[in-house]
Order: sequence, then structure tokens, then C-alpha cells
Amino acid sequence: MTVRRPTPSQTVGPFYGYALPFPEGETPAAAHHPDAVTVHGNVHDGAGAPVPDALLEFWQPGPDGSRTGAPGSMRRSPTDAGFLGRNGTDFTGFARVATDADGHFAVRTLPPGGVPYLSVVVFARGLLHHLHTRVYLPRALAEAPRDALLDSLAEERRRTLLADEEGERRYRFDVRLQSDGTHEETVFLAFE
Repeated sequence: MTVRRPTPSQTVGPFYGYALPFPEGETPAAAHHPDAVTVHGNVHDGAGAPVPDALLEFWQPGPDGSRTGAPGSMRRSPTDAGFLGRNGTDFTGFARVATDADGHFAVRTLPPGGVPYLSVVVFARGLLHHLHTRVYLPRALAEAPRDALLDSLAEERRRTLLADEEGERRYRFDVRLQSDGTHEETVFLAFE
């Protein structure tokens, strides 16, 4: 019997830019939807510098708590089967956005139902494995029952998962891949 060993991890990039980002990947909610919220921020490395080539995926239930999304909402080109973007009406529950040259990202989505957070997966150069975290939205958190993850964290660590409300339906959330001595590293989750 042949014993198969796991393939060693490889760093992510920055070669992943081809075909992963797609048009309107940062807008799982229609632009005209009255309940849409914007979550934006920066991704920082261990020295506090912006990471200009990170990729973030956001996963969440719909406002009604459903987790089915609208998988048919992605339009494809009839000539080359490439993504043309979203259809502009259906909520998908999934967003993929790259950071810009300043390490900034922004996603426009709907408030999650049933949970007070958006799940986030971070891909960046130098990471052997992608990182999982959460963005807790203050208004959703105020309406939710207690959260086991937040309750298990010390106050300074808990703050790394809380988005700051900047105005009506606008939140700021920075991802820190490591502590820079001034700011705590974002809490990342391990799944086994």
C-alpha cells in the first residue's frame, strides 16, 4: 500500500490576481438597495505597512438568515465564459475584493441575519495558509444574543474583531496580519 503524504504549503502570490478578482466582486448587494452597508479598511503587515496585493473574501447569510445566496447571479460572457460581473439584483452572500495600492478594500453588502458578523478569509503574499476572521457590526451585535467567540476573548483581543461605525451604514475594519507593537494582531480563527 502506498502512503501518500500531504503536499507542502506554498506562498500565495502575488500571482493570484489572474481570474480570482472579478467585476463587481465587492458588491454582493445591489447598489440601489436601501439597507446596504459599506465595510472598508486596510490590511497591514507586521511593520504596520499597507499590504497592496491582499485578497479578501467575505461570506455571510442574507438578512433573513438564509445561507443559500443566489448562485446564478454571476453573469458569464457567451464568447469566452469569463465573468462579466453580477446581475445587479440578487444578493449572493459572497464578495471577493483585492486591496488597492494603499492596502485599502471596500465591500458593499447587506447586514447579516442570524449572526452579528461577516466571515472573512484573507489571502496575502507570504502567507502559507489563508487566514479566517470575522467582522462584527455594532448594530447587528447590539441586537444579537451573546456571542461565544467574543465572550471567550480578552477585551483588547475582542476589539480587533469589532468594526467602527463611521456613519449611517458605513463601517471601518482594519486587518492586522501581525502586531506592530502599537496595534494588536487581528484575531484569526483555526478550523480543525
